[in-house]
Amino acid sequence: MKKLILSAAFLAFAGFSAVQASEVKDFKTTAIVAVQDSAVKTPVKLEELPEPVTTALKSDAYKGWTATEAWSVKEGTKEYYLINVKKEAETGSVKIDKDGKPVQ
Repeated sequence: MKKLILSAAFLAFAGFSAVQASEVKDFKTTAIVAVQDSAVKTPVKLEELPEPVTTALKSDAYKGWTATEAWSVKEGTKEYYLINVKKEAETGSVKIDKDGKPVQ
């Protein structure tokens, strides 16, 4: 009788372990892919910006905004200037090409 109870307990424990092991097999792994930005940014002094860009920054569209930093950006075949602007506590950035036109 003692052997029968011991065998039943062993089988119950083995069955429980097998159920737990099958749950582990259900986990799926996820691959993480990182994409590197292909844009090349070069810092530019504000006083070195081309005349059409500074004229665009002085237009009514950017009235009240002050340029704080600028970069020359080459992204594939696109070339433009990325300019950080500030208006009181509000900040933003503007993309303008060398002809003074906004870039989307």
